[in-house]
Amino acid sequence: MVPMSSRPTQQSAKPATDDAAAPQGGLPHRSGFACFVGRPNAGKSTLTNALVGTKVAITSDRPQTTRHTVRGIVHRPEAQLILVDTPGLHKPRTLLGERLNDVVRSTWAEVDVIGFCLPADQKLGPGDKFIAKELAAMKRTPKVAIVTKTDLVESKQLAEQLIAISQLGAELGFEWAEIIPVSAVSGDQVELLADLLVPMLPEGPKWYPEGDLTDEPEQIMVAELIREAALEGVRDELPHSLAVVVEEMLLREGRPEGKPLLDIHANVYIERQSQKAIVIGSKGARLKHVGTVARQQIEALLGTPVYLDLHVKVAKDWQRDPKQLRKLGF
Repeated sequence: MVPMSSRPTQQSAKPATDDAAAPQGGLPHRSGFACFVGRPNAGKSTLTNALVGTKVAITSDRPQTTRHTVRGIVHRPEAQLILVDTPGLHKPRTLLGERLNDVVRSTWAEVDVIGFCLPADQKLGPGDKFIAKELAAMKRTPKVAIVTKTDLVESKQLAEQLIAISQLGAELGFEWAEIIPVSAVSGDQVELLADLLVPMLPEGPKWYPEGDLTDEPEQIMVAELIREAALEGVRDELPHSLAVVVEEMLLREGRPEGKPLLDIHANVYIERQSQKAIVIGSKGARLKHVGTVARQQIEALLGTPVYLDLHVKVAKDWQRDPKQLRKLGF
């Protein structure tokens, strides 16, 4: 995981360029961090990818897909907006769940603005109200209510959700800095969301070079793409048991010039022996499909041909075992 404490700050980071904070059209340059929070499967990762303009966070219809903070960078002439996609805040049932919640809360304390994602197609529930109550305690940080998945509802249902969200803030004694409906799938109002977030950032330099879209290490991104492929079509109880560790990424020696091949060796971990057959599939068919899908995504990400070697291993009850959690990067 990439801890938020390692993010650039005005005290510890060197700007990407010496003149990065030069005014644009007479206005000071702004740079800072916006955190997307919400219960699992609220559309946070999809929204992050839409704003950045490319895939930096994996997505799935399975809840609790995101397991660490993912930072996506939005470049504008007048600002650099660094988006922090966090795991969904939830009632933890394992040590892993407790640690993911800790990641979320520590992130809140360090960002400049918090975007609370609430799906348009689901009425506000206990989980939303729990998160909103915690956000109410963050007195100084601006809070933006982002109504996601608006492409799934009619205007009447959307209007009812907007009213309910406004009332939720009033009930808890705070006012939303903005309430904005968006659809990351259709792109509706995604740019407007960035327009609203930028003025809430402090003045500052560009912390990342112009071409950077994430500070996520390649090895972590590759592991996440493999996990995303492995999540497709699995049983309800299995997604939380899946973890992926990339053991090695090396360019193969002796290849002809201009025809590189990247060898990637990775392990897919599950918690019980009985889950192994589900992941591998009949005669290895499912694991082969996972490898094909993941390889295509990895090649698109890295821009080079890849040989992907996958193995499935059992790490018994790793979500509850501190030693196993450390080994798997949590």
